[in-house]
Amino acid sequence: MSNKKEKVREITPMDEDFSQWYTDVILKTELVDYAPVKGFMVIRPYGYAIWENIQKEYDNRFKETGHKNMYFPLLIPESLLQKEKDHVEGFAPEVAWVTHGGDEELGERLCIRPTSETIICNMYSKWLTSWRELPYLYNQWCSVVRWEKSTRPFLRTSEFLWQEGHTLHETYEEAQAETLQMLDIYREVAENILAIPMVVGQKSEREKFAGAYATYTMEALMYDGKALQSGTSHNLGQHFTKAFDITYTDRNGEIAYPYHTSWGVSTRLIGALIMVHGDDNGLVLPPKVAPTQLVIIPVAQHKEGVLDKAYEIKKQLEKQFRVEMDDSESYSPGWKFNQWEMKGVPIRLEIGPRDIENNQVVAARRDNGEKVILSMDHLNEGIEKLLEEIQNSLYNKALKMREEKTYIAKNKQEFTKILETTPGFIKAMWCGDVECENKIKEDTGATLRCIPFEQEDLGTHHCICCGKEAKKMVYFAKAY
Repeated sequence: MSNKKEKVREITPMDEDFSQWYTDVILKTELVDYAPVKGFMVIRPYGYAIWENIQKEYDNRFKETGHKNMYFPLLIPESLLQKEKDHVEGFAPEVAWVTHGGDEELGERLCIRPTSETIICNMYSKWLTSWRELPYLYNQWCSVVRWEKSTRPFLRTSEFLWQEGHTLHETYEEAQAETLQMLDIYREVAENILAIPMVVGQKSEREKFAGAYATYTMEALMYDGKALQSGTSHNLGQHFTKAFDITYTDRNGEIAYPYHTSWGVSTRLIGALIMVHGDDNGLVLPPKVAPTQLVIIPVAQHKEGVLDKAYEIKKQLEKQFRVEMDDSESYSPGWKFNQWEMKGVPIRLEIGPRDIENNQVVAARRDNGEKVILSMDHLNEGIEKLLEEIQNSLYNKALKMREEKTYIAKNKQEFTKILETTPGFIKAMWCGDVECENKIKEDTGATLRCIPFEQEDLGTHHCICCGKEAKKMVYFAKAY
């Protein structure tokens, strides 16, 4: 038992080695394990349950806005990929190829989808005939493969789970409204369900999706001061519809090309959850996304009536909440406290003989460690209120952390010093020239994360790099 107890506690402190802390947390909480093929991950039940909760929240909102789910094949013929030059160039280094079927060499190589624009556009070109069929509002939940050189579970793996929406519209304006609507759905779930504050805006030309007219993004800041691109939405204009000859008869009886959007979020959001909310004791999960919202741990469970009462309470609470009971006899209550704390469960309910006597339970909050006495008479209401407080507290804490790690740089010297001493988001003015953007990355390793919708006056109107008149206030950061 002593070895197991040590296992619970052996998490590298965040400030000592953040990368090792992350690895310790994902392995010890059994979110994932490493697969036999380098760069691939096995998502274990606890990790997958988090993904299912994220998926459910997004899927509900997609359907509320008229989208339907479909499924497209994993393999894409090379000839389809080659139809769109910018797209294939953008993904070429990451594409995995199938060259044999059984013992026979294939006549044409098949790529394992890095994204599905090409296969979906091919099918849309077969299906669409009239303006009356528009808009096409379709989405698929699937996995994609991108042969990454450097990987870390959830953040960047060679295979990951995601959704990709692909819609067609009559006009550019409708496509643009769709693009921004989906970005807002991404942000709303990230902030209200995952309790992660986001900066939203447009990607620069250099950073936009291969083949997109414009790419929009939500960016989160991790505890270590690095940014994480957490979801993107693309207005693809008529780029792909022309390349794949997707046409229809418009309202005037003429042949026209529709306007196209695509948008996606992935299991990368689980990495964000870990790195925004976690602490030295392990995971800290927001109640709305936690697989287990509260765990009941009987204290002195061998004493008469304790287990019976604990199970009575579980039965009462599980009608409203996601509840676990830990009545195993192999470990002490203290060990169980540590274990469930490490797994990030928002509330731990302790119930022992004295609590039963006093008609109460002790609720321990994972987010701040506080213990609250709750009456058994109004337990559901007490738990509901506490979960709401924890959810809000985690968002506010993450927002405070982001604000404290967001800086303003008015010249290159300030910019470099901030990056070296206090990493985080850096707001700066930019002239719009890709050469300046490239120079910043080359000299500092920071990239332009987004041009935010909410522009600010930083007290200077000169580009952080070249000193010329600046057009936009932008966010820079080092990123995962």
